[in-house]
Amino acid sequence: MSNGDEEAMARERIIQALRPFTTCDVSDALLKLSHPHGGFLSNLTMWSPKRQEGPTKIIGHAYTVKYVRKNHGTDPKPQGHYIDSIPPPSIIFISSPPNIPNAVYGGLMSARAQYSNAAGTVVDGRIRDLQEHRDLNYPVFARDVGTASPQEVLRVSEINVPVRLQSPNQEAIISPGDYLIGDLNGVVCLPQELAEKAIGLMSSQVEADERIAEDLKRGRTFGEASREHRANVKGA
Repeated sequence: MSNGDEEAMARERIIQALRPFTTCDVSDALLKLSHPHGGFLSNLTMWSPKRQEGPTKIIGHAYTVKYVRKNHGTDPKPQGHYIDSIPPPSIIFISSPPNIPNAVYGGLMSARAQYSNAAGTVVDGRIRDLQEHRDLNYPVFARDVGTASPQEVLRVSEINVPVRLQSPNQEAIISPGDYLIGDLNGVVCLPQELAEKAIGLMSSQVEADERIAEDLKRGRTFGEASREHRANVKGA
């Protein structure tokens, strides 16, 4: 078995282990590991298949795409189109420069991504062709929507490199191979080097919270229930 096959199997094992959990569960585990903001990536919300509605959840390793302004002449220019080299079942993470009204991702990109078995797309910027994404039933998370394509002012500079979250309120880096999880609560980036440790914390913390919820429904105070059920949770 090649190293590539072993890496693919390891990624799939992590993805399957994450399936029972929500983004909040992942964040709780990352907070116990002292990872900033529990891996939450602010202001990225679900636009397709529906707008912040339904059971859609995406899990996959990050395949990053970096856009730059066209006047950045010294930045590299990749060969070919990024959408034609997606390794399944990755999640495309597109980084757009801040304060750009143009969209950087449209319906044709989702059509190709879906054919390539991508798990979904997260756009740190604007998307367009919203109905096309929804007609495909393809998951897309983004900051906002728009109408103009990127060619006027932007171009792709690099593929599969670390990218910085374009937020004035948060410092976060998304690296190729990190795990992205998205649902109604938003998007979380789980660093690949913390994945095993985080998964090891999740089951016990979720079980404790379920027991607390049952106690609260029976009239017990939160303080009492929390002290009892969270006392022996790993990492608590």
